[in-house]
Amino acid sequence: MTTHEGESVARTAALASDLPSRPRLGAHDGATFVDSLADGREVWVEGKRVDVTTHPDFQPMLRTLAGLYDRQRSPELAHEMTFKSDLSGNPVSLSYLASASPEDLDRKWLNSRHWVEGSHGQISRIPDFMANVVVGLFDFRHALGEVDSTFAANAENYYLHCRENDLALTHGLGDPQVDRSLTPMQRPELGLKVVHRDDAGIVVRGAKQIATLAPYAHDVLIYLSPANYLREDPAYVCWFGARLDTPGLKILCRRSYNGPANTLGSRFDEQDAMLVFDDAFIPNERVFLLDDAGTAVKGFRALNRWSLYTGQIRFHHRLRVMLGVASLLAKSIGVDKFREVGAMLGELASYVSVVDLALKAITQDATATPSGLLAPGSTAALDSIAGQFSERASAIVRQIGASGLIMQPAEGDLESQELRRALDLYMGGRETSVEDKSRLFRLAGDLVIDRFGMRQELYEAWNRGDPVRVRSALYNTFADLPACEAAARTLADLLEHP
Repeated sequence: MTTHEGESVARTAALASDLPSRPRLGAHDGATFVDSLADGREVWVEGKRVDVTTHPDFQPMLRTLAGLYDRQRSPELAHEMTFKSDLSGNPVSLSYLASASPEDLDRKWLNSRHWVEGSHGQISRIPDFMANVVVGLFDFRHALGEVDSTFAANAENYYLHCRENDLALTHGLGDPQVDRSLTPMQRPELGLKVVHRDDAGIVVRGAKQIATLAPYAHDVLIYLSPANYLREDPAYVCWFGARLDTPGLKILCRRSYNGPANTLGSRFDEQDAMLVFDDAFIPNERVFLLDDAGTAVKGFRALNRWSLYTGQIRFHHRLRVMLGVASLLAKSIGVDKFREVGAMLGELASYVSVVDLALKAITQDATATPSGLLAPGSTAALDSIAGQFSERASAIVRQIGASGLIMQPAEGDLESQELRRALDLYMGGRETSVEDKSRLFRLAGDLVIDRFGMRQELYEAWNRGDPVRVRSALYNTFADLPACEAAARTLADLLEHP
């Protein structure tokens, strides 16, 4: 062990027993969530180290998240977003419910809808998402135990720790985008690897991207995406959970989208980050897998069975919002009865309906897992088309809004008495005031042409994985394919034998 590695281990000795020693706090409200982030984590934005609980760029999103946590403890929704822990008696988030029955799944999905509706479908990594990945980790614990029995115990204890303390997580799956033509074996800094291990834990070096929500999360869960889980060197195969205040861990944020208070970018900028592990020590109890690429391959889909479904719940709500915006745009300028516009709106409505029907079918296809939980069916078909639906939805909003997405009065213009007559005359809409029309068009602009909206578009295209890989995997695992081919052969036989 180098001197640097030794210092890292020494600095984090107190973390080695953090899972059993941390108090069981139960479900957060807004105030306790914000307070929990004041932990000295090393967050950087535009070259400066900042405190997310006080820095201006992070305040609007922090308020948004606090409001979501207040929802789950509100008298109106607490019974639909929390349940009583069998360990502590505290209310804990239904996001962490390990579902064992159809009724459990219904409760989980209702909770997910409350999270999504509270964020208007605009926060892609609401805490509900990663909580469900942790449920997947708990479900996969027996397979991890076949590699090392301590991995199974670690996964179970970590799940309980996250549940009992209502931890918000991010994850780091991708390698740094430096040179995709090379592998970490050829250029070691391209991957995160274990550089030291002993009875206390492991020391890791490298970086992971893109860690969405990282500045606002408590922990990061590191595992491998399908793009890189088959590593040539087993030292690069590692799953673990790290506190975001871990010494040696830097959170490098992209430029903030925070701007005027009336933009989506200011309210819902969840942030994205590169996580840099500079010989960071990870206690053994937070390590879930080492070296075994085969188990990592099997585990990726298992970890994400619940989270991918909740992601589609959010996507469905986002499509509903896009349909609503497109319809209101068309009505505000008197084109909603145009045949071509009606066809586009109908196309958008079909996307909403397809996703809704698929969500219902996937729930009906729920199956028992080897550990005894009940997981939803596969989202693979939806995952393969969601990016296309999203891209087309944005294109429809742009086509209907056209130049109006660019030229609308600002709030200051609307308050000017000198401009009022001209604005009412030239910038209003059909049976729509200039105030309502301008705000509607500015909302549409935020969704489809602003940097916030374009970031969302990239997210929908790539967050479920490389679209080509997702579609290829769907074909290669399509259970009904033999029957489809048999039907085709039967029809072909008719041509040969009339």
